[in-house]
Amino acid sequence: MSEKDIESVERLDDAVLSARGVETGYGDLQVLYGVDVDVREDEIVVVFGPNGAGKSTLMKAIYRLLPLWDGSVTVTGDDISGVATDDLVEYGVSYVPQTDNVFPNLTVGENLDIGGASVADSEARRGELFDLFPRLEERVAQRAETLSGGERQMLAMARALMPDPDVLLIDEPSAGLAPQLIDRAFDHVERVRDAGTAVLMVEQNVTAALRVADRGYVLDMGENRFEGDADAMLDSDRVRELYMGQA
Repeated sequence: MSEKDIESVERLDDAVLSARGVETGYGDLQVLYGVDVDVREDEIVVVFGPNGAGKSTLMKAIYRLLPLWDGSVTVTGDDISGVATDDLVEYGVSYVPQTDNVFPNLTVGENLDIGGASVADSEARRGELFDLFPRLEERVAQRAETLSGGERQMLAMARALMPDPDVLLIDEPSAGLAPQLIDRAFDHVERVRDAGTAVLMVEQNVTAALRVADRGYVLDMGENRFEGDADAMLDSDRVRELYMGQA
């Protein structure tokens, strides 16, 4: 893939999640201007770009925490553009926000119970997630506020995964983690993808995120700037210079 190729945004026909022409903002302030993003069912896709580019705003628009001013979002072919946030679990979408993503005064087990409130066999699903994240089983009776940063992020992902979604949205999975824990956080994201859940994540730690991602999108000033395979992004001199601080 050439430098020119990553300037165009390819539209995929086999995506489990498709956002098309997304426009939204806050009050009278428009932040996104016709953003397109696709995620296939077996992919990790990372969205990155400078501060204020609209990355977290995109996640909130997809998850209906912000209204869509224009555009559409589909999951497994269903248009969820007008679906309320509380109903998105029925359409196979879960979300891990950057902050306030667990109930700190509840135990690990109680957090998972809340995540699995709509799950028919929540005990079986909890067991699957303990296989995915064995550390959580060791901490099942421990309050979330006593967990390390990495363990709390793991719990936030597991709680969102309890309904077995098709797509997991994650906002800044490495935020607030000690440097030695960042790679482990992305290992957890890979486990989620490998267990059958597509992942769309926003991340500032671009190099580490692209190493586990399949594809990436760059947003700049609320618009698509670049799109391409993760390896092409890592190899692009222009992307490195503009968005990773490297020439």
